[in-house]
Amino acid sequence: MNEKEFIEGFILYPTYRVEGNNSFIYLYGRLKDGRSFCTKNKFNPFFYIKTKDRSETKKVDLRSIEPKFEETNLKNFEGELVTKIITKTPREIPELRKSFEEKGIECYEADIRFSYRFLIENNLKGALRIKGKLSKKSNEKVDCFFEEPVFEPSEWRPKPEDFRILSLDIETSQDAKKLYCISLYSNDKKLNKVLLVSEKRIKHADSFKDEKSLLEAFKEELLNYDPDIITGWNLIDFDLKIIEQKMKDSGIEFDLGRTNEKCNLKIFESFMTDSKADFPGRMVLDGIHILKTSFIKLDDYKLGTAAKEFTKEKKLIEDENKGEDIDNAFKKDQQKLVDYNLLDSKLALDIIVNSGGMQLTILRSLLTGMTLDKVRASIASLDSLYLRELKKRGIVAPSAKFVERTERTTGGYVMNSKPGIYDYVIVCDFKSLYPSIMRTFNIDPLMHKKKCTPEQNKDKHLIIAPNGACFSKEQGILPDILQRLWKERDAARKNKDEVSRWAIKILMNSMYGVIASPNCRFYSFEVANAITSFGHMMIKETAKLLKQKGYEIIYGDTDSIFIDLKEDSVEKARKIGKAIETEINNHYAAWIKETYGVESKLELEFEKTYKKFLMPKVRGSEEGAKKRYAGLLVKDDDTEVMDFTGLEFVRRDWTEVSKKFQLELLDLIFHDKEILAYIKTFVQNLKSGKYDNFLIYRKALRKDVDDYTKTTPPHVKAARQLDKITSNIIDYVITVEGPEPIQKLTHSIDYDHYIDKQIKPIADSVLYFFGQKFEDVIKGSEQKNLGDW
Repeated sequence: MNEKEFIEGFILYPTYRVEGNNSFIYLYGRLKDGRSFCTKNKFNPFFYIKTKDRSETKKVDLRSIEPKFEETNLKNFEGELVTKIITKTPREIPELRKSFEEKGIECYEADIRFSYRFLIENNLKGALRIKGKLSKKSNEKVDCFFEEPVFEPSEWRPKPEDFRILSLDIETSQDAKKLYCISLYSNDKKLNKVLLVSEKRIKHADSFKDEKSLLEAFKEELLNYDPDIITGWNLIDFDLKIIEQKMKDSGIEFDLGRTNEKCNLKIFESFMTDSKADFPGRMVLDGIHILKTSFIKLDDYKLGTAAKEFTKEKKLIEDENKGEDIDNAFKKDQQKLVDYNLLDSKLALDIIVNSGGMQLTILRSLLTGMTLDKVRASIASLDSLYLRELKKRGIVAPSAKFVERTERTTGGYVMNSKPGIYDYVIVCDFKSLYPSIMRTFNIDPLMHKKKCTPEQNKDKHLIIAPNGACFSKEQGILPDILQRLWKERDAARKNKDEVSRWAIKILMNSMYGVIASPNCRFYSFEVANAITSFGHMMIKETAKLLKQKGYEIIYGDTDSIFIDLKEDSVEKARKIGKAIETEINNHYAAWIKETYGVESKLELEFEKTYKKFLMPKVRGSEEGAKKRYAGLLVKDDDTEVMDFTGLEFVRRDWTEVSKKFQLELLDLIFHDKEILAYIKTFVQNLKSGKYDNFLIYRKALRKDVDDYTKTTPPHVKAARQLDKITSNIIDYVITVEGPEPIQKLTHSIDYDHYIDKQIKPIADSVLYFFGQKFEDVIKGSEQKNLGDW
């Protein structure tokens, strides 16, 4: 390689080491040309204090640390000059910060993780360009090692195939005491085999006499392949946990990273916290975590469920009696075990790629500068972006510290709905409302002026939010960041790049929530409420304008308006929707310019048309429900689909029988068909056992079962009957003796429970509009069509 030229790569694992009296940053990753790399750069830890507080530091005993003081031209948010405090090692920073703050000396940026500080200082976000001389370093298990290279940001956008991804899966005896085999399946197909404890020769497998020789071979195979990303299904809590213990028992070092350091697992027994694996130089990403982090929702996160959704393949051994089947296969049909083991690792890899979860994770890392395992850390992501922009402006940020939240920020505005069944309802919503508000009204922590009054704004140099918070019109950092992301999202949409568009949308929409969190260094109750107060104002003002034009508003929710047009065709509804979109946007462009002196970034969109629309009541009340409705949606190609929000059909804690009943009932209503006979027949079929397979409740444990002390919900009662809990999703049914897990079902099903709790509420929610009650229908009423009411 020409050391005078830059070469592109991607940072997988930033870390640091203290060597002698100096601190060094190490960056591990994969080069664009396919080689693995490591860089080493000397870097000094630092933070800031106010320059005027420097004399106060004499009250602190600094002899053990001996920091350096360096004057700067940097300022804090209040415009005060700051002094840079430089130490030799990162561990000295917290100690020094504590000593200073005890003397009333405020510290700035004293909490930033050392390796991320280096990335921010060099403006590196995932992709980078490296220029430097290749060196030899025996301790680093990489192809290329650079000592003291220089860096530049890169526009390279790697894809999953640009990395070496290795999927692992192990099979053990039911008691997990015996390790049978480990499968290894790579995305480039260069490593595709099973390591098996066996005396036989099995296809697709290497056989070993005992666990120790198998584990030694596993370690050798992994290190020789040199993966960037290690994945699997429930990888950390099961596979790696057992591999680590087995290697320890066999006297084999658990050093599977790119250094000689031991890998570290942090196992959390609670389902509420994801376990973590630290493999120096590599990323360990559990397939389940990737899907959840990517907001990919499934009925459950079992491998078989995800495989069916994203690969159309089935596991060779299903979950029912899995442990027994695996034991039998090891004893009697090892080829079946090998095929099953290898397919499971293949499925885990195919799922994260085919679902788009892996590419989404990479893109989120490129957008924020967070490592692949931390892309969902929204507060840290905003920190990463905001601190870079502050640096460009010569401003330092306050250190993060928890702020006691005395009151909650105001949520989005939700109108009272008007219950009913309607024809031709359209929905208009504001495109990315909160980001648009932040861009329009320059809502930003740096631009927030804490003390202001309307009288001080005679020259209109401030924007005053409806909650009274004031913001300078000087371009803010958050609006700047959002503006760039907005352009990138529009480009992604134009290029039909849905994964990029989704990654950007996730990041943009997270920014309000971050500002509203007391854990964020930029948290401000006033700033967060300024955003929501503008949101309330926009929805109320829009509803008011539409009412003045004679339209009936039947519902409004945060950023959306539901309008009953009282029309008789989709064509007329669409024409009116586009006219409303244009008229409202023109109104805001003029009104915001005149009132606030800024350009409106708000954009109301005519989003969709419902041919039929149902807005239910709150159960047991005459009030309209909120965040619950259904309709017959007419798509752009004029096809019609059922669309649900908040109803039982889309809620995991309702059974399939309720969803089947609701879907079929609403389909009849939306197509003006008879419903009473359907309800009676459905109940009869349920009681006869026809729908027994649809009666399973699926409910998530939110904490360990032993921690449920004040109340014991049905799913907890069911969970306590299990010999072993392997998932936080508990599947159970209600029997005449109460809830029982499906794995240990011993009593008859309580059909009356399902009729009363699952069918009756859904039926009554629609029968109300026709003057009927569920009890009367079941007893036998005259059949009626909708037109009869």
